[in-house]
Amino acid sequence: MKVLVVGSGAREHALAVALSRDPSVTAVAVAPGNPGTAEVALNLPVDPMDPAAVADLAQGFDLVVVGPEAPLVAGVADAVRDKGIPVFGPSAEAAQIEGSKSFAKEVMSAAGVPTAAADTCQTADAAVTALQARTPPYVVKADGLAAGKGVLVTEDLLDAENFARDVLSTAGARVVVEDFLDGPEVSLFAITDGTTVLPMLPAQDHKRVGDGDTGPNTGGMGAYAPLPWLPSGTVAEILALVLQPVVDELSRRGTPFVGLLYAGLAMTSNGPSVVEFNCRFGDPETQSVLALLDSPLGEVLLKAATGRLAGTELSWRSGGSVTVVVAAEGYPGTPTAGDTIELGELPAGVEVLHAGTRLDDGSLVSAGGRVLSVTAVGLSLQDARERAYDGVRQVVMRGGFSRSDIAARAARGEISVPTRGSDQ
Repeated sequence: MKVLVVGSGAREHALAVALSRDPSVTAVAVAPGNPGTAEVALNLPVDPMDPAAVADLAQGFDLVVVGPEAPLVAGVADAVRDKGIPVFGPSAEAAQIEGSKSFAKEVMSAAGVPTAAADTCQTADAAVTALQARTPPYVVKADGLAAGKGVLVTEDLLDAENFARDVLSTAGARVVVEDFLDGPEVSLFAITDGTTVLPMLPAQDHKRVGDGDTGPNTGGMGAYAPLPWLPSGTVAEILALVLQPVVDELSRRGTPFVGLLYAGLAMTSNGPSVVEFNCRFGDPETQSVLALLDSPLGEVLLKAATGRLAGTELSWRSGGSVTVVVAAEGYPGTPTAGDTIELGELPAGVEVLHAGTRLDDGSLVSAGGRVLSVTAVGLSLQDARERAYDGVRQVVMRGGFSRSDIAARAARGEISVPTRGSDQ
């Protein structure tokens, strides 16, 4: 089968690599792609935010996989489906599970899914009132898409109020003020055809820009999988409590979710509770999860896109996978661009996946905030972590930086889930 991947980041590079390993996939194209995807697939020019252009480009492909959230919210999957082409990605209506945090809260309430109590606010006065009724840490979220950076978690009430005012200064904007959920976070991907839900390996993202989870939120500075600290049976519990009820509720509303449903959860003392939903593969967790996938990805995604997922099982490699993001100077504020990137010889089991890169007169240069994802697999999480950082040392880019502690606490056995019913 011929597969078209829509997008241009490290997530799409990872998808292209995984698809190219599937014996049933005869050709992979990425639109618009990047210099890294060009090494494993055919790059095709397209505006991924133009549903009609993507649908026209998809002619002749057997499966389309839409990577980023913005094209999904814009209706790209709908346009492709209207052409009769199987597409892995939800409709614009179903993609509102990520496109609108207030919609997600509404769906969770209807489905009885555990999540933080929240207020949706359209004015600064309402947001201030909602914040003042809570205790720190304060959580404020922009209601719409914000590329992983529309969330503030702070101990400072004034900072939270100012963040809410900034978001609400845009006409029509809303913010969601919610209770803080304590406990380690889990990213769990689930492939679904709108009825059957197939969980993947749980992973953990590192959102803050600095070591020790300091500094502002980013799109993600690194990830690892699996989670050695997660109690057995947790994935089945999340499937029963969260994923299946949400898929069932969206189906009941007449907007079945076909694609990748991503649940970001906090493992609290009361059990798993949803922090957020995404409507697509997460970045950088995808890089780590797909590196451990043994099953043929193209076959599984086609089954989901055509309503034939029932009875499918996934197989995984043993060991661990760690992804470390190399970011440009200034990220996540105003990152620099145009800096030359040199890659040395990579250790065994290490891949460099491109995100913000471009070619300038044949030279690889930076073109975004998160420039590269260095992903390694190993016999254990610690082994994968060591290989990943060996790979990072082979990346030479002026001002480039990465966190030094991705997966460190997990590898040292320092993460644990609170005991049920405890106050910790």
